[in-house]
Amino acid sequence: MENPTFYIVDVFAEEKYAGNQLAVVREAGYLPDDTMQRIAAEMNFSETTFILSEEERDGGYDVRIFTPEYEVPFAGHPTLGTAFVIRKEVLAEPADRVVLNLKVGRIPVTFGEVLWMVQLPPSFGEVLDPARLPRVLNLEEKDLDERYPVQEVSTGLPAIIVPLAVFDALRRCRVDRERYFELIEGTEAKSVYAFCPEPHEEGNDLTARMFADLYSVPEDPATGSATGCLAGYLVEHRYFDADSVDVRLE
Repeated sequence: MENPTFYIVDVFAEEKYAGNQLAVVREAGYLPDDTMQRIAAEMNFSETTFILSEEERDGGYDVRIFTPEYEVPFAGHPTLGTAFVIRKEVLAEPADRVVLNLKVGRIPVTFGEVLWMVQLPPSFGEVLDPARLPRVLNLEEKDLDERYPVQEVSTGLPAIIVPLAVFDALRRCRVDRERYFELIEGTEAKSVYAFCPEPHEEGNDLTARMFADLYSVPEDPATGSATGCLAGYLVEHRYFDADSVDVRLE
């Protein structure tokens, strides 16, 4: 078997190696599933993506996404990063739009001053007992923002959205792995996405942290899919008392 060509890319960093690195493998359609999984485990980034073919199918490029432990139907920064690699290395021209055919469906990415991804409309799942989450995150019940629910939300890859009251609570989050795995046994979502209304730096609106030990990601430094879930959650529960949101997340 030939050694596949791959690139390391980071679409969320404002300087080199400051965000969430991603490995993108080209022309990977010949690789068996177990080999893709092994490569993702050896790369040991939060996700590795595989471009199956450099020929478009139904207007998009077939792509699969693996964490070190599992294949996932969708993830945010892998979608953006893979679209960037296709535009720069496969097309080698300044296309305005690249569409990825993912397991969750067709996701278009547009190029301007920043990369924009159009995610699936959010769906809202189970509202969880808020008393369970402080134990998972080594917090106290008073750390939760009791005005809003702890809820599963999905735009392709579900997340458990946890509203916290203050920045200090978010800073103190530390996952209790035993209780985390007990929690996700009964949930569709396997990642826990906690946020608070206090930014660390001026110019940001919210601060968030994402934990996904099941996927071998103790903490993901930047996540597009969970942030999309959060955006849907903010609108659904009128967090800013508005029917739409335009926020900068830290």
